[in-house]
Amino acid sequence: MTIKPLADRVVIKMEEAQETTKSGIVLAGTAKEKPQVASVIAVGPGGMVDGKEVQMYVKVGDKVITSKYSGTEVKFDDQEYTILRQSDILAIVE
Repeated sequence: MTIKPLADRVVIKMEEAQETTKSGIVLAGTAKEKPQVASVIAVGPGGMVDGKEVQMYVKVGDKVITSKYSGTEVKFDDQEYTILRQSDILAIVE
């Protein structure tokens, strides 16, 4: 089974939170900041959303930066994914 997003939705998989700081200090689980960089797993077809034409700019495999607390987190086949609107994606990392 796979997840197939509808309309302007995008399925992403967040990268792991950093275990240590740049200076080498190991972080406790509660001190880790939610990552904002993710990989795009699936992309909806776009089309008409709320009466406006939406063109999809992201594609599967892109690395993206998202709003900090955007989207809906889901667990599927023992993996955690986030489903969000393309407008919640802030940038594509190249």
